[in-house]
Amino acid sequence: MNTLFAKTLRKLREGNGLTQKEFGQRLFVNHSTVARWENASRLPDATMIPRIAKCLGVEAQDLFQLAAQSEESPNVIIVDDSKVILSDGLAVLGEVLPNATITGFIWPLEAIEYAKANRVALAILDIELGTASGLDLCRTLLQINPRTNILFLTAYVDYALDAWNTEASGFILKPLTPESVRKQLKKLRYPFSSGGGTDA
Repeated sequence: MNTLFAKTLRKLREGNGLTQKEFGQRLFVNHSTVARWENASRLPDATMIPRIAKCLGVEAQDLFQLAAQSEESPNVIIVDDSKVILSDGLAVLGEVLPNATITGFIWPLEAIEYAKANRVALAILDIELGTASGLDLCRTLLQINPRTNILFLTAYVDYALDAWNTEASGFILKPLTPESVRKQLKKLRYPFSSGGGTDA
């Protein structure tokens, strides 16, 4: 839960003299949705935050940063059937996401079992996983937890269209680099704290 975002949102709303119902009407959402944002049981998605910021007269980037501040270490997984790429990817993610619990998998089924037992904030998936498909793995992970951010990792640009037809947040061409990860972190559907400062 992100109580800091919830408390800040309530303070800003009340500072603008708005009830939850009035605030919801301006955003075209039900007042119960506003209530869930303010009791920290739910975060608004990335498309809603700029609308909230405009309504409350604040900078959207400030709200994005608040939303990204998780109170627990996020679980991040990377799935690739190449041990070398997996090892290099773990090193890159460890640099960019120092506060995260990062786990690598060669086998998709192991990643699925992990996701069932742990709330995964971010999954970086190779599209070609031997005989398996990263696209299918994406769909399975999102069935387990719809708020998992998915980034596809591949050496083939041809897969981009298929990747965008899923609920993925982004697409990275191999090799994985700190810069490419940081760029995609800014575009996640459900932001979380990277532990690397506001630029990470």
